[in-house]
Amino acid sequence: LNRWPAFHRFDAARLYRLALEKGVAGARYHAIDDSGVPFRDIATAIGRGLGLPVAAMSEEAAGEYFGWFKHFAMIDNPASSTITRDALGWAPAEIGLRADLHGPGYFTA
Repeated sequence: LNRWPAFHRFDAARLYRLALEKGVAGARYHAIDDSGVPFRDIATAIGRGLGLPVAAMSEEAAGEYFGWFKHFAMIDNPASSTITRDALGWAPAEIGLRADLHGPGYFTA
């Protein structure tokens, strides 16, 4: 149930421009739209899109399966862009990660 923040690359590009135009030197801005997408949802969508099975696993099994990636897969990283939105007037406009992963064309060659 660990969560990963997500954003669309076009939203991030718009934020990058706003940070250059309006940002404060040394400030940190977060291009977050989906503040916490469960890793399980991401893995399930990818498995479905690629026709691969997805299964929950213990920490030990995940370590064996994911190897060095285990530490990233296990991170719970909810985040917010509230301060960024207020400071720069930024608002995500593109499709969210869940909808993008379930939408047409994401897994087509």
